[in-house]
Amino acid sequence: MNPSDMLLGLPYQPLAALPTPVEEYEALARAYGMRSFQVKRDDKTHPYYGGNKVRKLGFLLAHARQNGYRSVMTFGGAGSNHALATALFARDLDMRALLVLGPQYNSRHVRANLLADLKTGADLFPCEWKDTASTAAHAIHAAWKRDGKPPYVIPSGGSSPLGTIGYVNAALELRRQVDGGLLPEPDMIYVASGTMGTCIGLALGLRAAGLNTRVMAVRVTTPPYTGLERARRLFTAANRMLQQWDDALPLFPWDDTRFTIRDEFFGGEYALFTPESMAAVRQAREQLEMELEGTYTGKAFAALLYDAAEGRLAGKNVLFWDTYAGDDTSLSIAAADGDWRALPAALHRYFTEPVQPLDAE
Repeated sequence: MNPSDMLLGLPYQPLAALPTPVEEYEALARAYGMRSFQVKRDDKTHPYYGGNKVRKLGFLLAHARQNGYRSVMTFGGAGSNHALATALFARDLDMRALLVLGPQYNSRHVRANLLADLKTGADLFPCEWKDTASTAAHAIHAAWKRDGKPPYVIPSGGSSPLGTIGYVNAALELRRQVDGGLLPEPDMIYVASGTMGTCIGLALGLRAAGLNTRVMAVRVTTPPYTGLERARRLFTAANRMLQQWDDALPLFPWDDTRFTIRDEFFGGEYALFTPESMAAVRQAREQLEMELEGTYTGKAFAALLYDAAEGRLAGKNVLFWDTYAGDDTSLSIAAADGDWRALPAALHRYFTEPVQPLDAE
């Protein structure tokens, strides 16, 4: 499957190994009375660093290269998977990465990602969230002075209209798998919602693919990153971008009946693990032999398990979209070999202070 062919000749860098597999778990479906239960394994989008960011970066980094940029800048929490993915794949394309990193709750995952960031050679700019704009301005000035050109700016999570198209393509890929008999048309998809590029790309792509699936977007971030107004704006902007490439594609009206934001499993603060998310992580590991984590995928799976236990999924075809970035052995070794003292001083606290209690357990 060639995403650039499917999406009207948009510039595309083939970073992701596509299509990602769909796996069926009959025992879990029987336990909860579901007609079927599958997992879309987007943790396998790349052999050494998978997850949902790879699909978005295939379009974003292609656009940066096409326009002659020598560096890219993006944003996230200290342990951001998106920031690390940007740094890894930019390096592979001989581009420098500038990462503006805000504070978040500590975890072992944060520590590993910071050390992996260091190994990529990215420039790290830690800051308080209120200082993001001034820190970004400083980073842009430094890159411009070095390269003679400002960096290509990628928003948090890669969730621009262009990045969102990565998940429009994912929905088209899912349609081909449905048509190929790999799974029935899902009644609903459960997926984590951070900056919304993934869930909105799916919502738009499902419309374009002619699937009636409902997207259950499980909030893992504070407003304004996840919210209905942002959802509508991003859906419309990505739709308009695609129509500019092919005016045969209609402008779809927003449809609240096909998209739901679930707030109950957030836990109140970004990257704060909850008892429900960690129970879901354990259940996925023990029953599905699948690794999740407490910030994103654990909360999305917790929502699915709750609905299943309440009988809401009885007789339904249910798909869990696994966006976990994964802990590849080579990355883990790179992190283990890293010296946290080489990080900017403001990031040292993630190694001198304890991890949050639910991660310590």
